[in-house]
Amino acid sequence: MAQAEEKKEKLNTKGASYTAKDISILEGLEPVRKRPGMYIGSTGIDGLHHLIWEIVDNSIDEAMAGYAKNIDIRLFEGHKVTVSDDGRGIPVEIHPQTKKSTLETVMTTLHAGGKFGGESYKVSGGLHGVGASVVNALSAYLKAEVCRDGGVYMQEYSRGKPKAAVKKVGKCDASFTGTTVTFDPDPEIFGVKDEEGKIFLPEYDLKRMLEHLRQQAYLTGGVRMRVWDERKPISEAYGFYFEGGLKSFLLYLTENSDHVQDTPFYVMKEEPGINVEVAAMYTDELQGRELSFANNIYTPEGGMHLTGFRSALTRVLNDYARKNGILKESDENLIGDDVREGITAVISVKLLSDKLQFEGQTKAKLGNPEARQAVETVVNTALQEFLETHPQDAKKMVEKVLLAAKARKAAKAARDTVLRKGALEGLALPGKLADCSSRSPEASELFIVEGDSAGGSAKQGRNRTFQAILPLKGKILNVEKSRIDKMLANKEIRSLVIALGTAIGTEFDLTKIRYHKIVIMTDADVDGAHIRTLLLALFYRYFPEVVHAGYLYVAVPPLYKVQRGKESMYAYDEQEKEKLLAKAGDRGVSIQRYKGLGEMNPEQLWETTMDPDMRLLKRIEVEDAEEADRSFDVLMGADVAPRKHFINAYAQNVKNLDI
Repeated sequence: MAQAEEKKEKLNTKGASYTAKDISILEGLEPVRKRPGMYIGSTGIDGLHHLIWEIVDNSIDEAMAGYAKNIDIRLFEGHKVTVSDDGRGIPVEIHPQTKKSTLETVMTTLHAGGKFGGESYKVSGGLHGVGASVVNALSAYLKAEVCRDGGVYMQEYSRGKPKAAVKKVGKCDASFTGTTVTFDPDPEIFGVKDEEGKIFLPEYDLKRMLEHLRQQAYLTGGVRMRVWDERKPISEAYGFYFEGGLKSFLLYLTENSDHVQDTPFYVMKEEPGINVEVAAMYTDELQGRELSFANNIYTPEGGMHLTGFRSALTRVLNDYARKNGILKESDENLIGDDVREGITAVISVKLLSDKLQFEGQTKAKLGNPEARQAVETVVNTALQEFLETHPQDAKKMVEKVLLAAKARKAAKAARDTVLRKGALEGLALPGKLADCSSRSPEASELFIVEGDSAGGSAKQGRNRTFQAILPLKGKILNVEKSRIDKMLANKEIRSLVIALGTAIGTEFDLTKIRYHKIVIMTDADVDGAHIRTLLLALFYRYFPEVVHAGYLYVAVPPLYKVQRGKESMYAYDEQEKEKLLAKAGDRGVSIQRYKGLGEMNPEQLWETTMDPDMRLLKRIEVEDAEEADRSFDVLMGADVAPRKHFINAYAQNVKNLDI
């Protein structure tokens, strides 16, 4: 607790100054409604959630500055959201530049906020100061309420324009301060048309919201975050509060894995202008997982802080192994891939807001060189000390990375064999591949098909110009439980690697991919679902760039054929089947339930599942890489207990299970 208070004290501003003079203005609000994607990424479901994050981030900034202790979010029917905090409250006095209330200035002016001057925020995630004004501009209705100096002040807006001046509407305890923002997203911006032409807004994803808020609670230790879902007949409440910060986060991330270490590595230290906090733990997993944050903003592409951690980790483990005679003079050094196998690490840096540099509009990568130096210095010293004071943990960690190095060398030999084979053959591609005549990746499609029967129908029914077919025999190897050398020894996986043309591992090159649509086409039964999951695991672990590029799809074959006389109709789910039956009047109708693609003749397979004008395809996207990683660990990993728990918890939700 004392450490957490000390941390906050260090990050605190010099005094509690937060008045009109601390708010600076850069430009107006007009561009937001014209180009909303520039400010929130998209106007789809991601953008809708982004509105909540922008307001929550302002509250988190108050927490990082050492003022807010509680952040509350309420979801209401009709997409209304309320976010409250017990921070200092947005100032309401007249702003010297705009001659309007500072609250109105903050809510209606782009780049107006406490991050541009004064002493209000030394550390902030809201780098550009656009959050509140952007949400206001993109909301059909917004209300801002401030409790400050014993009074409650309020202003309402419509699509970013004030409906009236800021006014005092009540009293509050003189010792209490805080801000509450309530908003309704604008259907003109976020609305989607249904089949009947009616406009509706996509529903908020509660699970996604809770994961994001849980992550923020870990990163802002000692702050309580609560969510109320008022959309249900009975309100549901959720709360997050973690004193342990990153240590608690690390244990959460590794709870489904066997730990190599008894004690997690943890350090928090202040370097000049930068607070560094790192937690790391080796597990028995084959995959590593590194999450990096800058001022509580997740940086999925890493950046300088992650580079600093990796450099220190590799150097310290090499030095320790040589110093203790584990690595001999003749042995080559451990490389980054060796020391990162099986590690779960969380790296968080907090910099002065005016020094924060991100590469790109999406804040996906940190660009500050000083962050690399700070993290490298802190981890280098702390990890050396950790290894010396925890000799048993050190021994297990080094054994883990040495095993990884040994496997890497074996994998390289196996990979080289595959690559040589690929070069010699395809020009001789796998014999089972029925390739297309097109040599344009943009126009070409590869269907990965379950079994020879479905493969035969697909080969006969396809358009040979642009559609290639690769049938796989049986279930491929579970890559969650196997190293790359064993994986590449699997004939089916080897054929797929050669067919893709990208190579694999360190030799992977997305520009050499032979198809821009890779379609997993399996039967609509339990075995088909299992094979589909195994293939998804393979792509997620070893071809993530293919997934992120949007090249991976899953085919959606029909479940039913509804025949009436000579007319054939296809239903892709139970609901659609019932609609077809109601339309047909239920007389003289035969229903065929497809359990395998091989049950369809080539013409039917083309018409329902392969014809670009008629088919349904689902593009695979990884919205939350961290949660996807945990899911694959649970469902496909070596540890049986978490999988058993998952099945027990969700089995009752499974309907129409084919056994």
